[in-house]
Amino acid sequence: MKIWKLIGLAGVVGLTVAGATVAVNRRRERQWQDFSADDVRERLHARFAARSDG
Repeated sequence: MKIWKLIGLAGVVGLTVAGATVAVNRRRERQWQDFSADDVRERLHARFAARSDG
């Protein structure tokens, strides 16, 4: 009977972690949707230029 409790607990933990991961990924995707393609390109070029200078 103990093994089933452990399996159930592992399932609950797995679902919680998967849900948190999906939420984080969706939030990151939403961040980039607020910008136009030109804004994203401009920001990436600025980041690349800052990195190559240093």
